[in-house]
Amino acid sequence: MKIHPDFDEAARQIWQGGLDALTRAQAQGSQVLDALVQEGLAMQRRTQAMAGSVAEKAQAAFNQKLGDNVTEKLSDNLGQQWSKLEGLFEERVARTLQRLGLPTAQELQALKDRIARLEAELTSKGKRHPAREAQATKTALGKKTKAAAKTPARKTPARKIAVKKAR
Repeated sequence: MKIHPDFDEAARQIWQGGLDALTRAQAQGSQVLDALVQEGLAMQRRTQAMAGSVAEKAQAAFNQKLGDNVTEKLSDNLGQQWSKLEGLFEERVARTLQRLGLPTAQELQALKDRIARLEAELTSKGKRHPAREAQATKTALGKKTKAAAKTPARKTPARKIAVKKAR
């Protein structure tokens, strides 16, 4: 098979063109890369600016639909929900304490008030009748000792001790 003479010349020119392109790419590679980086940065800035303007428009539309006091409405709603939750919690704790038989805060306060009234009453009586108070104490002590004297003491039976026999 005979190769056409122009074919060899065309292949040689393509080869030389490829080598020339490779040489130029190596020489200008860093410059091309820097140019690509700069183009990428510019494109990123344009995209961010466009996204920012779209976000601002969306925020404005959102505020317009809900009103300008969105945060106030949300905080009021959250505050109401929190109050409801606190009320439910307090109610359940109160029911549990009641089931356990523990007194409520109002019952404890009523008891404290009653104790304070009784202490005040005792204090006022103690100032008026110290002799009566001493007589009542003596009588109470006398009754206790008489009651203790009336009950006979029981004797415990003696224990039998087993004696071991020697073998």
